[in-house]
Amino acid sequence: MVDAFADDALGHDDAVGLARRLADREVSADELVEAAIARIEKVDGELNAIAVRDYDRARRTRGAGGFFHGIPTLIKDNVDVGGLPTQQGCDAYVGRPAAHDGDIARLFKSMGVVALGKTQLSEFGFSAVAEHPRIGPVRNPRDTTRSAGASSSGTAALVATGAVPFAHGNDGGGSIRIPAAVNGLVGLKPSRGRLPLDAMNRQMPLRIVVDGVLTRSVRDTAAFFREAERRHRAPGLAPIGDVTDPLTDRLRIAYFTEAAGRSASPEVDALTRRTAELLESLGHKVEEVDAPVTPAFADDFVLYWGFLALLIVRTGRLVAGRSWDTRKLDNLTRGLATHTGRRLHRLPAVLRRLRRSISTSTDFHATYDVVLTPTLAHETPLIGHLDPMQDFDTIMTRLRDWVAFTPWQNISGDPAISLPLATTANGLPQGMMLGAGLGQEGLLLRLAYELEEAVGFPTLGS
Repeated sequence: MVDAFADDALGHDDAVGLARRLADREVSADELVEAAIARIEKVDGELNAIAVRDYDRARRTRGAGGFFHGIPTLIKDNVDVGGLPTQQGCDAYVGRPAAHDGDIARLFKSMGVVALGKTQLSEFGFSAVAEHPRIGPVRNPRDTTRSAGASSSGTAALVATGAVPFAHGNDGGGSIRIPAAVNGLVGLKPSRGRLPLDAMNRQMPLRIVVDGVLTRSVRDTAAFFREAERRHRAPGLAPIGDVTDPLTDRLRIAYFTEAAGRSASPEVDALTRRTAELLESLGHKVEEVDAPVTPAFADDFVLYWGFLALLIVRTGRLVAGRSWDTRKLDNLTRGLATHTGRRLHRLPAVLRRLRRSISTSTDFHATYDVVLTPTLAHETPLIGHLDPMQDFDTIMTRLRDWVAFTPWQNISGDPAISLPLATTANGLPQGMMLGAGLGQEGLLLRLAYELEEAVGFPTLGS
């Protein structure tokens, strides 16, 4: 187990707690930055979570005003931060320093946070684990023989250890929720359009990627989205507002443990049913249902995922310049591009079917306020199980066996949150996921507060 918590300026506080201590002058921003740098350096040799260090600039930065003024954080290395390269977890090119901050980094910095650098991810975020062929895997702080999960794994590993109180992640198939689930964190994937997007994600034919944070407390997640909303009001979505209290209304909650042609393992199935019983004990009306997520949906999602890989492979030299070398891509990226390249004629029909999933989800949430599923279908895999240099068919079969539940909300655009509500027999976090209709982040946060109050969320430092 890897743990960075210490008797220093950061202590055991979350970001909200640190903001209050800063306001009361109990600690200074300089002290927080130095404590976070020391914590990162203490644990990163075991975790392999940092992509780029930017400590000197962080020490010179005082941050913009705002609630999170002076709070140290990290940005995932697939968004532009001015002056730093954006390497996307990839060896196929040499990243050039970005000319300026992208939209999401600009939003983060406007809240007053101090960015200490950038975190590792899987190549272009395609895999549900970050196992880099050259520099190695991002490891889970609970058990370093296991993955830290999905492309926001570098962020999650460092937040879980206490190196920083919260940090940036994004989610195109589960990459906020998956690392939250395997690291014992809170991970909210917001509604499509809730936050601004960097240029590359705005250009997708179907916008499946959204940005957010990974945190150790519900109140940190709620505070982040409150502050984000004060700077960026999402057109067409109900405002989240300042969510500080547990839910009082009782909800209609559906749950299922089989989706996209895959079933949860017996242990995860039992843990999900135990969570359903917890919700029922709190007075909610809970019902087991058949999943609206079919094997055909999963096939279509993979083909669209592969289309994004195909675009990268075919345009890499135009975007990255002369350093681009397709041969240095991992087998997953190349395999996805080949998979879709051979079926490109199917893409228009695939996009039509995926877009119809939006109305399917709307109809589902007309009946049920919230849906409960496991975030992932089985326990966190050992390093190597999803090695991106394996045979493509092996990787895809294993990915689909594990990641059966999260892609639905990326296509529908609905919000979903993974909460640390379960633990496996091996002592590993096993996140449970709650989804709601478009724009209903506030409902999910209130329900999350209720569950956090009912059972508590264990952290490494507790």
